[in-house]
Amino acid sequence: MGTNKNLLAVAAGLAVCAALVWFSTSIQGREKAYEIEPQITVPEYRTDAARAIDAYERLMERYMDVTERSLIGLSISLKGIDKKLNSIDAKLTKLSARMDRIEKALGTEKAEEPTGQNPQPAKTQEKSCEKSSPPAKN
Repeated sequence: MGTNKNLLAVAAGLAVCAALVWFSTSIQGREKAYEIEPQITVPEYRTDAARAIDAYERLMERYMDVTERSLIGLSISLKGIDKKLNSIDAKLTKLSARMDRIEKALGTEKAEEPTGQNPQPAKTQEKSCEKSSPPAKN
């Protein structure tokens, strides 16, 4: 029995050593697996036609902006012209009323209203210049 006790003690010691080795690896943990996700982005593949379409769209946007700015400038100019024409019309109305008062005060006949057509000048009789002009000196 003495040998059985020694054998049992050695088996128990081996079991304890095996358990220590087993637990030491499990305490440290198993091999860790790391998942790596790349942060690199690859630009989208674009055809020449797609680039040409984008360039055309940018060109049209610029053209529309320029057209819009020029129309705004034209609008501002037209507003200024409108103001000026309205002030001229008001001055002409005042002048016409003044002329009417003057004609009324002087008792002259009222001038004919223009009809929008250019009147034909009346033909005058031409006098001969030879009778009234002195002879030329040489």
